[in-house]
Amino acid sequence: MLSTNLKYLRKQHNLTQVQLAEKLEIKRSLIGAYEEGRAEPKLVTLVKMGQVFNLPVDDLISPDLPNALQSGSSKNKSNVRVLSITVDSQDRENIELVPYKASAGYLNGYSDPEFMEELPKFRLPMIQGPGTYRAFEIKGDSMLPIPSGTVIVGRYVERWQEIKDGTPCIVVSLQEGIVFKRIYQQEKHTALRLHSDNPIYEPYEVKLEDVVELWEAKAYISTSFPMAEISLDKLTSLVLDLQQEVKKLKVTK
Repeated sequence: MLSTNLKYLRKQHNLTQVQLAEKLEIKRSLIGAYEEGRAEPKLVTLVKMGQVFNLPVDDLISPDLPNALQSGSSKNKSNVRVLSITVDSQDRENIELVPYKASAGYLNGYSDPEFMEELPKFRLPMIQGPGTYRAFEIKGDSMLPIPSGTVIVGRYVERWQEIKDGTPCIVVSLQEGIVFKRIYQQEKHTALRLHSDNPIYEPYEVKLEDVVELWEAKAYISTSFPMAEISLDKLTSLVLDLQQEVKKLKVTK
């Protein structure tokens, strides 16, 4: 139904094919192909369509969209979509791992069942609560002391408004890709402010319309153990003790 719905929405918004193509940053000929059913848009383009028409992606393929809009039954939900998951032989949801090398591909394949099926999968016995979980490998030092290469396990967030300020989250957005930050809600609720734990990195904002997924961090897996913090006084004391031990050894010889 996308071809019919796209033509209907374009006319309802008084847009020509050229104007809609400019908003979607694609060629005009593609709009014609979509409306005639000769081609299907990529997921990124579908998300942009939802943003242009202020509709969730799944409404774009609704079989009765015109009637739904006229009756007011279609709800305005920012970037709502069907979450693609995998299950094990006992019909339990897996935790899919998105390696850092697969981050770019994830933006195009996060709702593609075939893409999700190719990702590594595992389960964690300590995570038994309700919800959908996914794991992401992070890179960089912006969230020290959590080191680069750590795998963050996050729970899928359906409503960003429920997240408390300062909560560490995996944020998947069209502009920034996949990042691990602490999020804060902007007063006007048009963007999320992302903060790093490493103070050398400045906070920045991501528009809500660009955010396609939020995963609240619930656990992390790392092969690097954190270093214990040692004060200067403690370090000095350890050095002095070591010197005393060396002197004792020399005397006994």
